[in-house]
Amino acid sequence: MDPVIWFFALGLVAGLAKSDLRMPPAIYDLLSMLLLLTIGLKGGVELARSPFAGLVPQMLAVLAIGFLLPFVLYPAARVFGRLGRADAGSLAAHYGSVSVATFAVGVAFLADRKVEYDPQMPLFLVLLEVPAIVVGILLARRKQATGRWGKLMHEIFFGKSIVLLVGGLLIGWVAGPVGIASLEPFFFDLFKGVLALFLLEMGLIAASQARAIRENGLFLALFGLLVPVPMAMVGALVGLGIGLSAGGTTLLAVLAGSASYIAAPAAIRIAMPEANPSLSLTASLGVTFPFNIFIGIPVYFAIANWLHGGGG
Repeated sequence: MDPVIWFFALGLVAGLAKSDLRMPPAIYDLLSMLLLLTIGLKGGVELARSPFAGLVPQMLAVLAIGFLLPFVLYPAARVFGRLGRADAGSLAAHYGSVSVATFAVGVAFLADRKVEYDPQMPLFLVLLEVPAIVVGILLARRKQATGRWGKLMHEIFFGKSIVLLVGGLLIGWVAGPVGIASLEPFFFDLFKGVLALFLLEMGLIAASQARAIRENGLFLALFGLLVPVPMAMVGALVGLGIGLSAGGTTLLAVLAGSASYIAAPAAIRIAMPEANPSLSLTASLGVTFPFNIFIGIPVYFAIANWLHGGGG
């Protein structure tokens, strides 16, 4: 297991043991900014080496994942979880969107095994973050009028995660490998150290959701454990179909099998304030995130290699 995963385990154990271990909010914000910028810069540098026009069919296929998954997740939440429209829409939005931290762990997982992946994956990360949030809200609000769409769109497209990811992509793309070389010691060389500290805090946050899991019953735990693998399988099949490498297929599966806990909660808070935020956040951060980093990512890697005939 990659050593960075044990930092998450340390935070989880410390949180469950009610330790006074805490990370200052400013440090946590800095770490998240560094992760987002580094992922964007890496993708931009690699995109500078690739023709952009050939990516359009792949981009459309990836967008289709983000738009279609909530149509399956929403009725599942309504029927099996017996959730109201707002809570079901919120859950569909969280699980149809993606987790940057899970993607970062997937990147570290592949790097540890010296497995290359397609350079456009950070671009796909950006593309997958938004569609499901909009669809989840539309499914819950389809019979209601809302005057919050302008504010919602601003929150989504100009939120911290999108601005830093897209900004990093553009900077890396424009500067290219030569221009970014002087920044590599700070961003690229420190990536795993920053990720380790970030996961330490994520472990503490995940531990704080343990009470909510007990209070909200079996459905959230089952949903958080059973949904990721089928969604990841969809991502892996699409990755194979659009010609990604085994590494790229793994990361698309990681994205499809992850759940948002940054962009989606912020957008849902604006569009559907009546939704219970603890339900979606508990499932995505308290159940699915630990499942993915301990079990899911190796499983998705195995699925990708199997689909590619065992090749790397």
